[in-house]
Amino acid sequence: MHPIVSIISTFTILAAHALSWSDDGLLEDERNSIDIFEKVSPSVVFITSKAVQWDLFSLNVFEIPQGSGSGFIWDEQGHIVTNYHVIQNADNISVTLASGKSYDASVVGVAPSKDLAVVRIKARNEKLRPVTCGTIDDLKVGRKVLAIGNPFGLDQTLTVGIVSALGRQIKSVTGRSIHDVIQTDAAINPGNSGGPLLDSRGLLIGVNTAIMTPSGASAGIGFAVPVTTVRKVVPELIAHGKVIRPGLGVQLLSDAMAKNYGIEGVIVGAVYAGSAADRAGIKGLTRGSFGRYVLGDIIIGINGKKVTTGDEMSYELEKYKVGETITVNILRGSSKLSVQVKLQQVE
Repeated sequence: MHPIVSIISTFTILAAHALSWSDDGLLEDERNSIDIFEKVSPSVVFITSKAVQWDLFSLNVFEIPQGSGSGFIWDEQGHIVTNYHVIQNADNISVTLASGKSYDASVVGVAPSKDLAVVRIKARNEKLRPVTCGTIDDLKVGRKVLAIGNPFGLDQTLTVGIVSALGRQIKSVTGRSIHDVIQTDAAINPGNSGGPLLDSRGLLIGVNTAIMTPSGASAGIGFAVPVTTVRKVVPELIAHGKVIRPGLGVQLLSDAMAKNYGIEGVIVGAVYAGSAADRAGIKGLTRGSFGRYVLGDIIIGINGKKVTTGDEMSYELEKYKVGETITVNILRGSSKLSVQVKLQQVE
């Protein structure tokens, strides 16, 4: 066979594999996208929030729109997952299902530092279809992802893209970092926030939470809180109304102050009496001669993992549970010490 003919034949075979068709005349990738949308869209909701304001002259009460976003059904009991910033400062929340029916929602719990929230509706006559959670253990850059939401208040919309990057960090409304965030080029516009990011099997891998552009419109950089965080936080919000955080029972000085003094670590400002840190012997600032403060302990690691900021320390502590014993690596003067601390619940 002539070399050119061989090359053409090989290209034809590869092209046929790349453009495989389903039985209904659609490309396999097209059929996959359609199937996922039809399967998951009934689980996606539209959320609007309003704040109540008083007119000082007429004393009438008005509802002022606060914003809108998306969410998804978590369970058959009516729990809805969305972003915290979608319902932040809202007095009244309305949830519209894919069927078009709207229900008043009550806030069950919020986690501002994770930009997650759970609200609940009482839809007794509706058969609610929860989203199925997946995993990000096998997620790789280049994998296909799909986002379903209600951008600009429009009816449910599907956008498709790929995983652009993994392990990103973004800032929550509290200023704390959200770790292990998924970056995608799937268009995520205002109103998509709180909606699900799905893999090619239609499983939840993240909650769409932010876009990073000068104009605020989608420009190929979208982010999603990973499903690992969602699976950890949401059950706690449903059970307790807040995230149960493990901690040491200390007050920290600001990272800026540590940086100003050239300290690589987290400065313990004060140790609360009777706290886990107090029982472990961790020391805070003390008053020396002439009323000057004397530096106490500097936390430089958690279980041997180096920490240089309060945010890094919090992230490491979140890997453990209240009641677990960990090793806190500290710098006391010129000496490096390791102390055992049984973690307590902190606000």
